[in-house]
Parts: sequence; structure tokens; C-alpha cells
Amino acid sequence: MREVTPLGPLRGSVRVPGDKSYSHRAVLLSALAEGPSTLTGLSPGADVAATLDAVARLGALVEPDEDRVRVRAPAGGLRPSDAPLECANSGTTMRLLCGVVAGIAGTHRLVGDASLSRRPMDRVATPLRLMGARVSGLGPTLHAPLVVEGGTLRGIEYRVPVPSAQVKSAVLFAGLDARGPTTVVEAVRTRTTTEDAMRAAGLALEVAPEGGGRRVTLAPGRPVARTWSVPGDPSQAAFFAVLGAIHDDASLEVVSLDAAPERVGFVGVLARMGARVALHDHGAFHSLTALSSALVATEVHSHEIPSVDEVPILTVAACAAEGVSAFRSMAELRVKESDRFAGSIELARRLGAAAWAEGDDFFVEGLGAARRFAPFHLDAGLDHRMVMAAAVAGAAGRGGAIDGDETVATSYPHFFRDLALLA
Repeated sequence: MREVTPLGPLRGSVRVPGDKSYSHRAVLLSALAEGPSTLTGLSPGADVAATLDAVARLGALVEPDEDRVRVRAPAGGLRPSDAPLECANSGTTMRLLCGVVAGIAGTHRLVGDASLSRRPMDRVATPLRLMGARVSGLGPTLHAPLVVEGGTLRGIEYRVPVPSAQVKSAVLFAGLDARGPTTVVEAVRTRTTTEDAMRAAGLALEVAPEGGGRRVTLAPGRPVARTWSVPGDPSQAAFFAVLGAIHDDASLEVVSLDAAPERVGFVGVLARMGARVALHDHGAFHSLTALSSALVATEVHSHEIPSVDEVPILTVAACAAEGVSAFRSMAELRVKESDRFAGSIELARRLGAAAWAEGDDFFVEGLGAARRFAPFHLDAGLDHRMVMAAAVAGAAGRGGAIDGDETVATSYPHFFRDLALLA
């Protein structure tokens, strides 16, 4: 259990870990490339470590060297592992690996921890089966352990039924080894990390708008080796943006961020609530500043934040706002590392706000200008984002206690240290 104490005036800058999404993709593309790649700024969390371990089991040479990692594919390309590919708590690792190994002839077994084994994998199995892979798992929605029989694949056109950058990415990774082009059509635009990384690795993609979404077409090919520099993770910056906005006396900066439009929807939501938050363009990277603010309620739709990863921390912002905030079409929260739909409502209630659900929407009646969060005790359900959201509430409010705090290691091992250094 972690005791979180209220923090006094907050000043300073923080550099959050390397973007987890970009890190996973850079590692996988390096393991598929011809020649050695060097990666700096990788996320130090357990999720990306699981991806590095998996490509090593598939035969890639992985050499950590101080603040960088070198990755090189084996002669002849990746090959099946005799041991299971351990994905730990990382849904990104499991889903993207399914796409990678679908094109590698042989049998591949993918396993995860108890939390990951409760997450549905049918959403990646369906398109991979259409491409010619055989994918099996437990139950009708295919829970891990998974078995993927890889081999010759064919390119397809696939319309993603539920917005998911992970599904899109799994299909595109499989498309690298397919016969003919592979097209993914999404009705809602999700993060473009895979497309950006694949272009950086010399692959041929065409991206075109289609309605409110986009059409992505990939030609098969092999990535080129390169040097990767991973920007800071904007989804981690969201915690400090909310902390700065809801704290009574704060002036915070987060440096060296990725600021792709699909990744920073939370900034627009906070600005709409009256938060004094801003992104600043420094060329290759961005920074974000956040100052103490008076917040008002708003309506947040899932299409603004396609991954919905920032919803737990935006729930904390809603608790500090005046009025009732509505979170619309949030069903995807139920199949994250924990049931974040129920968890967000529970966190709001423990902070003293009223919160309730109606179908796939939920509502939070904030505490207003007083922002007198109640001291709380929360079981975070072994979910790193619920831990960090609760920690921000405790630091800006009257403290609290969090069970399961160790799970921040999956994405942000030094979160509590960085939080304390701002006071």
C-alpha cells in the first residue's frame, strides 16, 4: 500500500518516460530490419521490457548499453521461439506480436499475467485469420494463452469495428509479410504511431481521409535499420497537466513530448474546462505547461481520446470542476488493464464526488471551487493508470492510500519520485 500525502506549492519541470507506444513499435521494426538499429529514450517500464524480451526470444540480438539499446535481427529473420512469448501485463506487446508472428512460419505461444489474460484478443485474431493465420485462445473472445500458427499471409482490406490503434497496428505488422497490399480503414482516427514509425523505417504507406476516419494502405516490405530517438509519452504528461490545473498553487512543465493530434486530446478537454494548459512547439518535440486553474464541467466523448487512456485522470479533473461532467461512449474502458469504467466511478466517489453510470456513459458531479477531496483508500486493481490518477488526487487534495501501487512499474517506474520532486 502507498500512502500519498498532500503536496505544498508545486514548481518545476519533469521529463516523463519515453513514449510507450512508439517504443514498442520501434523495437519491433528494429527486430524485423536488416542490419543493427540503435534506440534511445525507450520507455523504461515493464511493458516495453516485455517486447524487448519477446524479440530476443524470436532470435533478435538485444544489447542494452547505458541509455540506449541496440537491436539486430538474426540472419534469415525472426524465427519461432521454443519458449512462450511472455507479454506480462502489456496488451500492446501481445496484440502487436500477434501481427508480427503471423508472418513467421511455425507455432507461437503468447502468454500474459492474470490481468492481461482477462483481456479480449478476438479483435486481433479476426483480421489475422482473414489474412491466413490460425489464432486460438480461451473462450469465445480468445483470452490468453494464445497460439498463433504463422505462415504465408495475404493482404486484405479490413474495417476496424471498434477504434483501436493496437488492432490497426497488428494488421499492418502482419501486412509486412503478406502477398499484396494491406489496407486498414478506421471510422475514428486513432494514434498514428505505427504509420509514423513505419515511414521512418522506410516502408511504403498511403494514408487518406475517409469520412471522420482514415484509410491506411501498406505495401509489403522489410524495414530498414536506423537510429531511433523516442519522444516523451503524452499520456503520462496528462497526469501532470491535471495535477497543475487542480492544485491550489502550481506551475508545472513537462518537456520533450510527442504531440500528435490523436495523442493530446486531453489538452483540449482540459482547456475547455478552463484549465490554463498549453502545448509549446520546439521543433522535434513539444513541451506542456499547466497552472492552477478554476475548472468547470464539460462533456468528453471517446472520439476525442481514441485510446481512452487519459479518462481516469480526466475523471479527477471532473471531480475538481464546478458542475456535472459527462463521459460519453466509454465502453472500451471496461477491457483495459482493469475495468477502468467502474474504477473511474469508484475513484470519483472516494474523493467525495457524486458519480453514476448510464449505459456506456458515466457522469461526475464535481466538488467545485473548494476542491476539498476526501482522504481516500483505493484498490487500484493492479492498473498503473488508476494508481497514478489516484496519486494525483491525493497530492492535490487531502492525501490517500493506494493498494497496488507497484504496478506503475509497467509504464512509469519513477512516477512517485518525480511527483515528490515537484514539491
